[in-house]
Amino acid sequence: MRCPGPEVGRAPVPRISGVTPAALADLLHAVAVDVLTERGLDTAVLPDTVTVERPRNPEHGDYATNLALRSAKKAGVAPAELAGWLATRLEDTDAIATAEVAGPGFLNLRLAADAQAGIVDAVLTAGEAYGHTDALTGWAINLEFVSANPTGPIHLGGTRWAAVGDALGRVLASQGAAVTREYYVNDAGAQIDRFAESLLAAAEGRPVPENGYGGAYIAEVAQKVVTASEGLLDQPEAEKLAAFKRLGVEAMLEEMRASLESFGTHFDVWSSEQALHSSGAVERSVQELKDGDALYFADGAWWLRSSDHGDDKDRVVIKSDGSPAYIAGDIAYYRDKRARGADLAIYMLGADHHGYIHRLKAVAAAFGDDPARVEVLIGQLVSLVRDGQPVKMSKRAGTIITLEDLVDAVGVDAARYTLARSSVDQVLEIDLDLISSRTNENPVFYVQYAHARLASLARNAADLGVSAESPDLALLTHPREGDLIRTLGEFPRVLSSAANLREPHRVARYLEELAGAYHRFYDTCRVLPQGDEVPGALHTARLALCSAARQVLANGLGLLGVSAPERM
Repeated sequence: MRCPGPEVGRAPVPRISGVTPAALADLLHAVAVDVLTERGLDTAVLPDTVTVERPRNPEHGDYATNLALRSAKKAGVAPAELAGWLATRLEDTDAIATAEVAGPGFLNLRLAADAQAGIVDAVLTAGEAYGHTDALTGWAINLEFVSANPTGPIHLGGTRWAAVGDALGRVLASQGAAVTREYYVNDAGAQIDRFAESLLAAAEGRPVPENGYGGAYIAEVAQKVVTASEGLLDQPEAEKLAAFKRLGVEAMLEEMRASLESFGTHFDVWSSEQALHSSGAVERSVQELKDGDALYFADGAWWLRSSDHGDDKDRVVIKSDGSPAYIAGDIAYYRDKRARGADLAIYMLGADHHGYIHRLKAVAAAFGDDPARVEVLIGQLVSLVRDGQPVKMSKRAGTIITLEDLVDAVGVDAARYTLARSSVDQVLEIDLDLISSRTNENPVFYVQYAHARLASLARNAADLGVSAESPDLALLTHPREGDLIRTLGEFPRVLSSAANLREPHRVARYLEELAGAYHRFYDTCRVLPQGDEVPGALHTARLALCSAARQVLANGLGLLGVSAPERM
């Protein structure tokens, strides 16, 4: 136990304004260090992270912490006694109005009006940057998502990744990371051969080959290829297939790029699996692992020791006939990402790719990297219902629902928000009637309407000559004002959690909470003067609070790639 000498005095406690949960956690830690030091107790007993939560019952205070419960036993004192010491010191600060001991050692805290109102000032000062940090500055993150085979339109599962992946990229960037959004084009292998055969059959008026691709889009792509290559159908079979493979993939990728861009999802890099093979990158990467003894030879084949990293078995990299297995491309692709400077490679894969988690980590380890440099997120299936019944297949794609089908049904904003608001490890059923409705039961409408209502309020304020300039924010003492302010203060912590946990749905759920806090505030607290009432300081302060709420709603919607409408 580290015990300071008797001459050690009271450590200065930081003065803070704008008490966000993170700032309050820092204050609690500083006060706890001071309290323990004064009494000759070991400060090492304090947790690295101080938990600060908003009580479910607002009568219990603005925030609560279990810091004393977590630390007292190790410090050799009773939790309630330590909580009492902390309460006394906290009430000496400018941030805390009251600190009360509850139960066996919880602390319920009420913020001072000046400190609480500082959150509003922090939002208005930071503007679009509110909630952004430099926590991930210096990290180069390669974020690969969608990566659907270029053999058909983007299906509903890929559309979910287009919304979630793009939102995750924005959230990671908000915390300072340098994010490269990447699409891996699986343009090599048997599925591309079947695609080319299907195009050729459609062009020649023959039935779909066995295990081939159907749907009206095949005929459309085939016609594009024929139109772009005069006399193609008169060429030998091998040349026709080669042309349909190359030009068909190009046509499909052009369509996929356009669909994704119209959905608000942009990729910085489009990487080709075929290019890795044709450039020799696959051969070189595999040879590097052979030379480094990261692969072993058995039964005439070369194997990756993926079972060492949780895989159910080792994986063949080079088959006994000398041809590369699919994982050989993954090896070269990971090597390529690292060569381009990626510190962390995040793969966002479909529900049928659970086995890839351990084998991709094994690839990283084979190159001498920490397996933690690879993260694999698995997305579950999506289905659509209308009138309580499953939506049938797409007329154009034949067997799947596409990105265009969903956007045509509900629009880009509703589609993106709905796909991004649920954890990707949950199966998602989308009720088209609900997300098309203009009711508070529709989450995207509820949030966007709050922003539009705030924009309308700002226009009305301008017409009445009410300004939010130089507000006296200490006047914001009504419980509904406090609830809204504290909700605004949660935004930085929500963004940090969303980035660290790779869960952008936390932003959407937060926005719904914020919209609710605003609607309750507006229904209780009159913002603008009525009749012959003269605008006063309280109107100005409340208008500033509304401006802050509007800013945070816009910031959050922007991170989800959803518009913040001025009118609805």
